[in-house]
Amino acid sequence: MADRPPRAGAAPPVLVDAVDEASAATTPAVRATTVQAEPRQDDVSAARRSRGRALVTGIASSLAGKAVGLVAPLLITPIAFSYLGAERYGMWMAITSLTAMALFADFGLGNGLLTRLSRLYATGDRRVAAREIASAYALLTCLAVALLLVLVLSIQLVAWPAFLNVVDPVVARDARAVVLLCFGAFLINIPLALIQRVQYAHQQVGQSNLWQAAGSLVSAALVVAAVAVNAAPVLVIAAAVLAVPLLNLANSICYFGWQQPDLRPRVKDVRASKVRGLLRLGLRFFGLSVLSSIALNIDGFLVGRVLGLHAAANYAVILRMFAVLVLFVTLVNLPLWPANGEALARGDVTWVRRSTRRMVYLSAAVVTLPALCLILGGNDILRLWVRSDDLDHVPVPLFVALAVWSVFLAVAAPLFMVQNSVGLLGAQFLGWAVCLVVAVPLKILLAGRDGLSGVALASALSYGVTVLPAAVVGYRKALASVSAKRSNPIEMEHDGEYIARHRRRPA
Repeated sequence: MADRPPRAGAAPPVLVDAVDEASAATTPAVRATTVQAEPRQDDVSAARRSRGRALVTGIASSLAGKAVGLVAPLLITPIAFSYLGAERYGMWMAITSLTAMALFADFGLGNGLLTRLSRLYATGDRRVAAREIASAYALLTCLAVALLLVLVLSIQLVAWPAFLNVVDPVVARDARAVVLLCFGAFLINIPLALIQRVQYAHQQVGQSNLWQAAGSLVSAALVVAAVAVNAAPVLVIAAAVLAVPLLNLANSICYFGWQQPDLRPRVKDVRASKVRGLLRLGLRFFGLSVLSSIALNIDGFLVGRVLGLHAAANYAVILRMFAVLVLFVTLVNLPLWPANGEALARGDVTWVRRSTRRMVYLSAAVVTLPALCLILGGNDILRLWVRSDDLDHVPVPLFVALAVWSVFLAVAAPLFMVQNSVGLLGAQFLGWAVCLVVAVPLKILLAGRDGLSGVALASALSYGVTVLPAAVVGYRKALASVSAKRSNPIEMEHDGEYIARHRRRPA
């Protein structure tokens, strides 16, 4: 897909956190000219057609590419579960749940970069985009190095076997090595994963997901090879967790080396003002990521502590089937983030509202039909998929609760994409905070009473009464803020300063 913005008749107003210190230097004459500019109707129609084509192409290519990548975890899970055993596999999944909760370790800079680059895609200012990219890479690389040093120095200070409730002494000996591998791969991947945000912002969603699918397939191939040669369990886990950062590195080299060399991160392009701007917006995403990541990924740890690692391993396998559905929802809706950012920068609220409504219906349908199949035949699928006596029979209420939870996630996803595209995250923050407060004690209580079914029921109930209503409220506020900004000459002038500055002189 061409890395160029759709044509438009007027400079788009930039919404949240787009103005930095240099904007104060713009003259009143420039501001007046910018405020008065209005897009022609044919240009608006052309921009909508271009945006719609990009969105459909991005969704279709993402689904096709990720469908290939989904084969990998389906292969890895039964092989790894049987080879590692229930307790060692459960320990690995518990550690993985902790790394998943640490997705906020980039302080929201990846999401902040996506939002800012989406606006710059609308203006076509690649020089400023290169500076945003270089500043983000510099900041996250320094952060990853510092966290790696902390990890290495502290690995002996935490009693990981006791913390993870490991009973088998043989498994306990591998605990620190697995922690080092999982957290180390995660930290290395913090700056390397920025390539995905850059590609998404420039409407190259399919290309990004094809690289991610390749990473999953390489991971599966390495695990199968390690098991085939009877490698040590730690090496099998290493093969699974190191493939993703290696493929992100290869993607970055190809993208910045040959496809977009003018966007290549360079030290000379790093700017303190860009770092501050990314931090301002990124910290909003950081707070949101802290809450949502913990709320969504704490189940593995809680189940391991309350019901034991055997139950945690079983729950992780069951949850992985529904995670496939949630993954499809994410793939379908992520292209909306940059598309909404570009559309709202142009004030095209009508397109955003119509597209969001359609994506809500599509996301719900994508999840509901497969979820019904899992409710009706989930145990048969598990027996065919994971051939192990360690896997327990799953009660139907557990499947039903996870299905409802998945549908709730699907309905909320398109609403979140609108809020993320303009950086209005207050409603989401409140919803996830209340969800976490409600969910943790409720899961502990229902786990003791109903086992794994109680954990799943608590997930569905807490999400449905907290996060889902917050998603609706935040969506309405985001659209209302754009409409109010366009009708307010002072706000339009404020946004016009940023656009005029980027169009007439470098940042």
